[in-house]
Amino acid sequence: MTRLPTRIFLGCIAGAISVLVFHQTTLQLFYWCSLAPQAAFRVAVVPPFNAPLVVSITFWGAVYGGLFGWASPLLPRPVLLKALMAGVFAVLMGWFVIRPLAGHPVALGWRVGPMLRSAAACGMWGLGVTLILPMLLPRGLNRARQAWDRHHLAT
Repeated sequence: MTRLPTRIFLGCIAGAISVLVFHQTTLQLFYWCSLAPQAAFRVAVVPPFNAPLVVSITFWGAVYGGLFGWASPLLPRPVLLKALMAGVFAVLMGWFVIRPLAGHPVALGWRVGPMLRSAAACGMWGLGVTLILPMLLPRGLNRARQAWDRHHLAT
């Protein structure tokens, strides 16, 4: 049965697309409004693989999207609640796992401005992945999910 691997794979695709469309666009809007010091879609290389920053962020968005694809059927039904949960997960992972592993301060050094920008961008990523994933799922998987919901919610 390929349902779970398909969900994970398509979650990775949705997560990567969401980084490029929702997350980075949010950061670019902050830059245009003079609320951020740097533009989005940065190509400066970052360790450990010396990949461009936008590629690194897209990679992590794909990883989190795969996790979201796996967990999506288990999460509460309202789209905004799923989006909020996905965004909170992404921001917490970034602040307390990924950035410290890269040698940066935990939670952006507890500076309010960068933390708010990061939270907003991750929240928009969560909204994006929540909206994109259902569009990528094969119709059969959506029908199977609806049938499962009807069966389990009726009992």
